[in-house]
Amino acid sequence: MSHLLLVDDDLEVLALLRKFLEQHGYSVDVAADGRALWQAVERRLPDLIILDVMLPGDSGLVLCQRLRAEHTVGIVMLTAMGELSDRVVGLELGADDYLTKPFDARELLARVRAVLRRTGETRSPANDTSRWVLAFDNWQLDVTRRELRSPDNVMIPLSTGEFELLLVFVEHPRRVLSRQQLLDMARGETYDAFDRSIDVQVSRLRRKLETDSTGASMIRTVRNGGYLFTPQVVKR
Repeated sequence: MSHLLLVDDDLEVLALLRKFLEQHGYSVDVAADGRALWQAVERRLPDLIILDVMLPGDSGLVLCQRLRAEHTVGIVMLTAMGELSDRVVGLELGADDYLTKPFDARELLARVRAVLRRTGETRSPANDTSRWVLAFDNWQLDVTRRELRSPDNVMIPLSTGEFELLLVFVEHPRRVLSRQQLLDMARGETYDAFDRSIDVQVSRLRRKLETDSTGASMIRTVRNGGYLFTPQVVKR
């Protein structure tokens, strides 16, 4: 049973969503602010956190950044209608998905299932001997362990969304992929995502691959086409 953590300062919303998600087979904990969030995480690390942006004290964006730095837990952000900047910043800070308020609980359930499926499909024990490693320009993407290592053998942390997007690129090298193709292949289904979501994830990947002046050229922008992953990829 997957364990979820709901973080929202609206206690009525917390109660309703907790009941709904528990009815669909999830173990659910709740928190109304950042302090309660960290207490809940210390008690039991959830598989996924549903995190509202507007919270008393530290905002959801601040909490998202710290969560991503310390854990590989899935994160779905809840944002106010029309707050495009919050959605963009949330993805830049490592959120895996977002949902705008007001929303249907069934849509939240679909997003939760999608993120858990993506993380679960690639999560394997550390001692798994059947490893799948893809190498490019002296970088190594260990698909089994969800690890990206630089040419200096430094592990580079990736959010779920970044990992899935990079995996699509290395599985389709030297091929122009449109934004919609990247969304469909990275998420496993068609999403009604805002136009800049893929651009934000690509920007984050470029920064993480920029260990030298040539890093940005690994992912080229093709005008009116999408993106092209330029390195040759070798399976090891």
